[in-house]
Amino acid sequence: MSTPAERPSVLFVCIHNAGRSQMAAAYLTHLAGDRVQVRSAGSAPADTINPAVVEAMSEVGIDISAEAPKVLTVEAVQASDVVITMGCGDTCPVFPGKRYLDWALPDPAGRGVDAVRPIRDEIEKRIRGLIDEIAPVGQA
Repeated sequence: MSTPAERPSVLFVCIHNAGRSQMAAAYLTHLAGDRVQVRSAGSAPADTINPAVVEAMSEVGIDISAEAPKVLTVEAVQASDVVITMGCGDTCPVFPGKRYLDWALPDPAGRGVDAVRPIRDEIEKRIRGLIDEIAPVGQA
């Protein structure tokens, strides 16, 4: 059994922390459980989660309605093994020794649930690949 210190930690970052990073964090938590420590944040967080994102995630049985956008902090980056950016460009801090991935995904802001579903499905696919790489089943 892994101790919390041995669990890989992942931080998902986008500008508003109201869509893509919230979906990614929810999928990773849902699919990997306690094998991975999950954080999400935004460089300029919105006031609330995008309602179309909440609806799209509820369609796959994941409730993120109680989540709230969080501000990106230096401490969150420093505490993470993998930092996955989603369109935050130069506003995301970069630290030596961290692994960075940039997932170029459309921003769901201002879009309805029909436009959010393909983004959600692509995030799920990428999350499943990430889990296979950093926290495969049987590792815990």
